Amino acid sequence: MSLASASFDVPATDHYAHDWALVDVETSGLVARRDRVLSVAVVTIGPDGEQTGEFSTLLDPGCDPGPVHVHGLTAERLRGSPTFDQVAGRIGAMLQDRVLVAHNAQFDYDFLAHEFARARMWLPVSQRLCTLALNRQVDPPTDDMKLGTLAAHYGVPQQHAHDALDDTRVLAGILRASLRQAARLDLPLPLVACPPRAESRFTPQPPKTPCAYRNPGRLAPGGPLRQGMKIAITGDTAHARAELVGRAVAAGLNMMASVSRHTSVLVTNEPACDSTKARRALAEGVPVIDEHTFLRLLADVRTGTAHEATAAPAVTIASPVPAQVPVTEPESTTAPVPAEPVLPSPSPGAAVPVPRQPADSVGSLDKPLAGHRVLVLGGVHADAAAARTRVVELGGSAAINLSASVTDVVLLARGEEDRRMSRITALELPVHDGHWLTAPASIDRGTAAVRAQKPQILPRGGVTDLPVPHGRPAPDWYITASWAPQTDCEIDVVAFLLDEDEQVTFDEEFIFYGAPESPAGTVRLLTGGPAEQTIAVDVASLPPATRKVVVAAAIDGVTTFGTVGAIQIGAAAGNSGAPIARATLDAATTERTMLLAEIYRRGPLWRLRTVGQGYDHGLDALARGYGVDISD
Repeated sequence: MSLASASFDVPATDHYAHDWALVDVETSGLVARRDRVLSVAVVTIGPDGEQTGEFSTLLDPGCDPGPVHVHGLTAERLRGSPTFDQVAGRIGAMLQDRVLVAHNAQFDYDFLAHEFARARMWLPVSQRLCTLALNRQVDPPTDDMKLGTLAAHYGVPQQHAHDALDDTRVLAGILRASLRQAARLDLPLPLVACPPRAESRFTPQPPKTPCAYRNPGRLAPGGPLRQGMKIAITGDTAHARAELVGRAVAAGLNMMASVSRHTSVLVTNEPACDSTKARRALAEGVPVIDEHTFLRLLADVRTGTAHEATAAPAVTIASPVPAQVPVTEPESTTAPVPAEPVLPSPSPGAAVPVPRQPADSVGSLDKPLAGHRVLVLGGVHADAAAARTRVVELGGSAAINLSASVTDVVLLARGEEDRRMSRITALELPVHDGHWLTAPASIDRGTAAVRAQKPQILPRGGVTDLPVPHGRPAPDWYITASWAPQTDCEIDVVAFLLDEDEQVTFDEEFIFYGAPESPAGTVRLLTGGPAEQTIAVDVASLPPATRKVVVAAAIDGVTTFGTVGAIQIGAAAGNSGAPIARATLDAATTERTMLLAEIYRRGPLWRLRTVGQGYDHGLDALARGYGVDISD
């Protein structure tokens, strides 16, 4: 079967035609740095869409195979199979000079990278494409983005789910169909660069054990150390640094790699040294002691106050707050921004939570755009933002990119000059001027696309409960941020795991591109393409100290979010689930960092709040506000 089939003439073939290597792995677990690959399949496809090669094998992982009920691969069935290092050369040859393709490609890529590292080899992949991310851009009218669901939608036969070879063959059909849809919509492919990374990144490491105690504050002059105190060390030490850290952790202290205003004490034998930690301690007034004093105090560390457990909710609910009732919480569960004196006030254009709607108005007014997804083109940023806000007020969803789910297009000033207009005309989408949004009675409901499940549309500051399925543990929640593709800047999505004091418990709970996973693997950064990044949160396994996970975005350089335009947030249960909530955040002007959303505990439930508050400073200042100095 060819990508350029007779049923659809693929334009700009070079944009969509590559040498592809489609991959699927079955694994003993979900954590790539810890678990192993049990089976692997690779199917290669040429630029014309024709298959050029195929390989699959079971593997002996040398460990327990894990969830047999999912993949059906028992230890007996795997016994006698080759080990990964025995087939790594053949797999590498099939991946060489091809774009790796997988459904949830980062998962397969990370597992392969770890396995190649164990085999003392490099994974020969320079680019990858995630069919999950590609279909989030295409946005077909399906209830979710699971492999089986997309296969049924695109008419691709599936015989043996969770069989690596069959899944890869199914993936080939989905890739062909998805590429045709992307070409029809003139969408750029979400290719992700995969530069070589240090082998140590893929070497399994034991996770750091979170400190079990709350930070009691700073060390008082002549006073004792108390469990939970945040301790930093700088400069040369007489004892090995690892020994000092090990003894301190065993005593219940929280060892930090940087200094913030919440640091309890800095240990150094060179108080006048010019290290970053020493300068920061001086600026913040953090107490400083030498190594001898620290060892003496370690002999009598006083009992601290344990973090309150954040167990899974004791109640279960089947659905979130009804879609027609987005609510906000004027009461402050926790401030959306850390109260750090060095942080400037929010930018004048920064968004603030909207007031709670009166009870008698919620759902009582007609919503003529319910079920519509509206793309606004043209206009200055303020006018476009106002138009998208109006779309939401009328019950619709504001799109930021052209997709299969777009039902209407609104043209503001010079909107007809947008490069997407030729494609919109070819698709025969209804096109309206700005006055259309002022006359809701004239809107034809018949043009709306129908989905069995429609996401709740949240305003800035909107809050919804995250549902928990009956009789099952809380799912992982995937908070995906997407934006219009950029050519002159890069956007980084980050996350902070915060404790009761709105601070990270230790530096590794700042999740960013250089450290994309928390020590326990409960919060992860996933990259689906140059215009999409996701923070995955396992709420059921968050450390006891974690009260909130804040998701933010930052722009590297002088470009601002006012230039980038709207950021869309979607929240889904599982990596291929349909979004249960969606928000469009587009009130930014001069901001370079923005708080996008937060997941936090409210009584027995986990909640999602959209924030949309921006700052003119960079990511380093935002991180310092949460207790992390990224300049170290």
